Amino acid sequence: MITSTANQQVKLLMQLNKKGKIRDAKDLFVAEGPKMLREAPGDRLEKVYCSESFFEKYGKDPALKEVPYEVVQDSVFRAMSDTQNPQGVLCLVRQYHYTLEDLLLKEKPLLLILENLQDPGNLGTIMRTAEGAGAAGIILSKGSVDMYNPKTIRSTMGSIYRVPFVYAEELEGVLAFLKERGIPSFAAHLDGKHTYDRESYEGGAAFLVGNESSGLSAGLADLADIRIRIPMEGKLESLNASVASSILLYEAYRQKRKS
Repeated sequence: MITSTANQQVKLLMQLNKKGKIRDAKDLFVAEGPKMLREAPGDRLEKVYCSESFFEKYGKDPALKEVPYEVVQDSVFRAMSDTQNPQGVLCLVRQYHYTLEDLLLKEKPLLLILENLQDPGNLGTIMRTAEGAGAAGIILSKGSVDMYNPKTIRSTMGSIYRVPFVYAEELEGVLAFLKERGIPSFAAHLDGKHTYDRESYEGGAAFLVGNESSGLSAGLADLADIRIRIPMEGKLESLNASVASSILLYEAYRQKRKS
């Protein structure tokens, strides 16, 4: 049993929770909770850490028998966890490495392009929505929040294991890449030509959603094939990025199910 925060494994986990550079250097990320353990692909699990009290209750869980694990004193586990109320189990998982081509494996793919998204909870929620709506993947600008931020991982509720994603050096090239492959792009914008529900997405689509506070940059919006808007009542100027993404993705999903 690990009983000290001076333990090298404990120090590494704490660094992985706090520093993206360490996560990238080790090619690992931390996922917390029983759900994240049970849904993690076995071939990506590096190691599991259980609090002493968790192990006393759930030590016979089959999920623990399939991977190397360590039992950790409760006080040490609390120091390792990124949450105020630890769930008792942490997983070390190997990072994913997708390419743009991986996101186009589905016929008539539905994609989401995010420019400079900053909130980890928003990104995690978007990942969950993307899975629910059958999206082929998510493309993020390099200035967006880290997908492996612990808050993002928790918010995905397991979708991190199943939804492909890539970070792009520049999104302008991504739009050109998609155009060459016949995938139209739709920019969510206040100056949209039509409301989002008046366009067809049945042949595949890439939705562009911008930063939480400033929206899409003018340059990127100009490169999209079509600008679309989400109608709003009252004095609202914009919707939360994850809400806007959900509306667009599920409209495309509705059209697909209807066809």
